[in-house]
Amino acid sequence: MKLCDKKIVVMGLARTGVACARFLAGQGAIVTATDLRDEQVLAPVIQELDGLGIHWALGYHDKIDFLAADLIVVSPGVPMTHPLLVASREAGVEIVSEIELASRFISAPIVAITGTNGKTTTTTITGEIFKQCGLATYVGGNIGDPLIEMVESKQPVERVVAEISSFQLEWISTFRPKVAALLNLSEDHLDRYASYQEYIAAKLRLFENQSADDFAVVNRDDKLVWESAQTLTATLFPFSRSRELDEGIFCRNSQIIYRHDGAELQFPADRFKLTGVHNLENIMAALACTLLLGADPAKALETVQNFESLHHRMEFVRKFKGVNYYEDSKATNVGSVEKALESFNEITLIAGGKDKGGSYAPLVALIQQRVQHLILIGEAADRMQLELGALTDTHRAVTLEEAVWIASQITTPGGTVLMSPACSSFDMFKDYEERANRFIAAVKAL
Repeated sequence: MKLCDKKIVVMGLARTGVACARFLAGQGAIVTATDLRDEQVLAPVIQELDGLGIHWALGYHDKIDFLAADLIVVSPGVPMTHPLLVASREAGVEIVSEIELASRFISAPIVAITGTNGKTTTTTITGEIFKQCGLATYVGGNIGDPLIEMVESKQPVERVVAEISSFQLEWISTFRPKVAALLNLSEDHLDRYASYQEYIAAKLRLFENQSADDFAVVNRDDKLVWESAQTLTATLFPFSRSRELDEGIFCRNSQIIYRHDGAELQFPADRFKLTGVHNLENIMAALACTLLLGADPAKALETVQNFESLHHRMEFVRKFKGVNYYEDSKATNVGSVEKALESFNEITLIAGGKDKGGSYAPLVALIQQRVQHLILIGEAADRMQLELGALTDTHRAVTLEEAVWIASQITTPGGTVLMSPACSSFDMFKDYEERANRFIAAVKAL
């Protein structure tokens, strides 16, 4: 892809946009960087990119810049429906996401992982397995470092592992992973997409450029995933917690069994440090992604046995008066809470926050079966009480600290207090990490 002297607009100057602007300027492109934030707010960015000859359009977007561009690189936070992007596309201007741009300069096999939940854990495990096998591996995408930073660094890489969000897939055209994994699908980001089906369609774009020589690692137990996978061109490689597979990876009697091309490998699962049914699925997906690309089975097993939970994903906080406290602040949608509830019994569930528009109906049976007490907080509390409150003993709390205190009073020894919100954090907190840290502090203060 020739970039020298091309007029390129970079829209959005968060970390991904900054990395793209720097790379493009280094390739000799004529770069215009634009963001609705003003020069004062973006002063650190201007300083970081100083001397690269970048043109700035800050505090506004100029339609002339967009229509005169040879290429527009758009940040994930900008929706496809933005009027300037619509007008540019109608005018024939090519629009790409950062992962599309980066992929055109990557020759190493790419493992791309998406899904509503579990992406970060699966991506991290996958990267760790490759590294343990002695392969030079870059882990990035929606997790941590943009892929374009790897391209810019010119570092030699044998494997690329990328967590991919639906937003990043909106502007791809040639992006083609050697192994693409879809972990699960549940309602999310309905504040961005017009419908659940539109969200699903965005996720499925991960597979659109694959051929039969590539692999699609898909969740056999997720009805929506499996139905969607039937139209894919790539070779299907399913994973399952509930059924035996002739080709794929599945769990049977505390053993993970991998079957491919007539060969079978077995991995004992009883010594894994990661707990929860969702993590068993994440581990199977990571093993599939790595073994399909030549990872050493013994080193893969050693990696997953030693891997511990990432922060704010079903993280054990402490045991107090016979009650275990778990923090699952990253569970910002219903699908992730389902997995959390499947992992425990005798639960006191703390939930609520900023409502994301999805249905709470998938939680009904699990709350009836496993949740003894429900404590609701945040903007979504009224709606959650209306839809879920009659299913179990339900309480309201004004603050997260009050919710923890109530939980400590009503949960009997042997029970589990689980903060798994099913909502975003932005009504009461800066982000899910602040929510997590406040919960942890409240539990430790008991």
